Amino acid sequence: MDASDELLRRATPSALLTLDGAIRSLNAAMARALGRSVEQCVGRGLVDLMPVSQRTAVENLVAHAATTKTIVMRVLEFPGPGAAPVVCLVEARPVNDPVGGELLVWAHSLEAGNDRGGLLIPFRLAAKAANLGLCIFSPQERELEWLGGAPALAALFPEASMSLSEVVRRVHPDDRGALRRLMRSTAAQSPWITLRFLTERDGWHLLACQACRVQLGYGGPQRAFGVIRDDTKVEARRRRALVALSAERQQAAEIAAFSSALITAATEQEVQQVVLTRLAATFGGTGAALAFITKGRLCVSSDAAIPIPEAAVHGLPLDAPSALPYVIRTGEPQFISNQEDYIRRWPHGAMVPYFDQLDSGYAVSITSLSPAGDQPLGAWFVTYDSEHHSSPDERALMGTLADLAGQALKRVRLQQARVELATTLQQTMLPTLPEHLPGLEVAARYRPSRDGLDIGGDWYDAFVMPDGAIVLEIGDVQGHDVDAAATMGQVRASMRAIAAHEPDPATVLTRTNKLLVTMDAARFVSCTMLHIDPGDGRVTGASAGHVPLLYARDDGSHSIRELPGGPVLGVLPDADYPEETFTLDKDAALVMVTDGVVEGPALTLDAGLERAGTLAAQAVHDGLNAEETADRILHAAVAVDHLDDVAVLIIRRT
Repeated sequence: MDASDELLRRATPSALLTLDGAIRSLNAAMARALGRSVEQCVGRGLVDLMPVSQRTAVENLVAHAATTKTIVMRVLEFPGPGAAPVVCLVEARPVNDPVGGELLVWAHSLEAGNDRGGLLIPFRLAAKAANLGLCIFSPQERELEWLGGAPALAALFPEASMSLSEVVRRVHPDDRGALRRLMRSTAAQSPWITLRFLTERDGWHLLACQACRVQLGYGGPQRAFGVIRDDTKVEARRRRALVALSAERQQAAEIAAFSSALITAATEQEVQQVVLTRLAATFGGTGAALAFITKGRLCVSSDAAIPIPEAAVHGLPLDAPSALPYVIRTGEPQFISNQEDYIRRWPHGAMVPYFDQLDSGYAVSITSLSPAGDQPLGAWFVTYDSEHHSSPDERALMGTLADLAGQALKRVRLQQARVELATTLQQTMLPTLPEHLPGLEVAARYRPSRDGLDIGGDWYDAFVMPDGAIVLEIGDVQGHDVDAAATMGQVRASMRAIAAHEPDPATVLTRTNKLLVTMDAARFVSCTMLHIDPGDGRVTGASAGHVPLLYARDDGSHSIRELPGGPVLGVLPDADYPEETFTLDKDAALVMVTDGVVEGPALTLDAGLERAGTLAAQAVHDGLNAEETADRILHAAVAVDHLDDVAVLIIRRT
């Protein structure tokens, strides 16, 4: 067929395209379908004028017609002149330009009035692939007709069509207003809403629904469609996860309080009080007892839930053939599920105090306060009023807390100076900041947690690279104890070593994460790292699960900048850490903080970030240097009764 004006003299959309998809000419109907004037369309690629979701289909349609020189058809969705897109069956075929003999592609809409259902097939396939349902609403018939999609969603509707009154009846009364607004929507695509829908077989389902308006064929009727997603299982998983998370948070808070109380205990009596008031509750037991070694013999104290025969306990030697002395002597814990289990392990030994008085269903867990090979200190034990099998996680946690109690007891007995120890250790961990940086000011502040040891896992670092660039990092190791501080030192040293060869923050974080995973580190680490060119203020940064940056300007404004990145370090072996580059303006400052600065008992993260950003911006506006700005932010954090460690690192471009 020769190309001629006759090809464009049609009532339906029609266009002549070059083989690469550029529009050579088109009729007014095609221009209206594209939502533009004829002049705006000529010379442009048809792909570029179509919705993003349709571009691949258009590209394939034109390419297939051009390369195979055959007739091809495809249902396409045009933007349309109004709110609703226009769905057309488009035919593409090769034609010859009679003037120059050039091969063109003629794309034109076919009349589909006798089979408008065929125009919906791509929508049905897309809905099925996306695990969605598709229905159509007919205002005249006042009913919903099921069109297809995911079979599981179709099973929720036993009939192919359902009256509007039946639909409303099945929707929860509190959600009917949202349903009415959805069905009255005149937008091409409404927002998603959620409805509780009562099914015949399995009760209430949580459905996410969206209304879409589409014109079926050029000049054809508009129809309102409903897209449905069943979020019932997703919501149930989310709720279970929230319950589990709440329980984990509560347990974590109890463990943190337990650890903190042990660390701050100043006398042997305080250690006893902490253990006897918290131990049983922490591990779901019914009673707890604590045994100390005094002059080579046991001295046992308990809470009111454990009856202790005086003669069977006090003065018991460490070489006695019984579980409690064995644990203290060897450092090996004993988790005894019931009385039969105890007798099997200790057939000739004395019973654990109180154990011979209880029913066979009772259980006990005994843990040493000092690891194997150390000087024996004592042990604690937890009792249960029924058979109990300790999980590996429970055993590990009990061992960790028992070690912490042993450390507290050692500290008390040796009269260790807690403040002196903490101050000395923290001073050795914190780096010296570089001085006299050209065009930059750097300042840092650190304040330990007011609970527990005055040491922790928060850290900062700043150093100059051989090319003159400045590297800054700030992070937080899980925990507030000596182990956290030790891990912090390892991480900081490792990041310095890696940065000396691979300065990109993304590479440093990726390699540090792999190192921690390989080491099977017991603590996870959050961190932000920046690489700054002092000459032009170019900043490249990445984050590993850390709180966002604050950007403070000299006009008194600020913004919260959340860097791209990945999860905390030391958890996922193949985690990826992308980075971002931006510019630090002159007389502006970047503020890096740990979560203790911006979170507290009565301070949410968002509120804390906003408060710290406002303080920093005002300080920059007032002409304060980096040191004074850091002081202002630190003092504000301390003033709100912070519980966590706090660290602040500021770099200001002068």
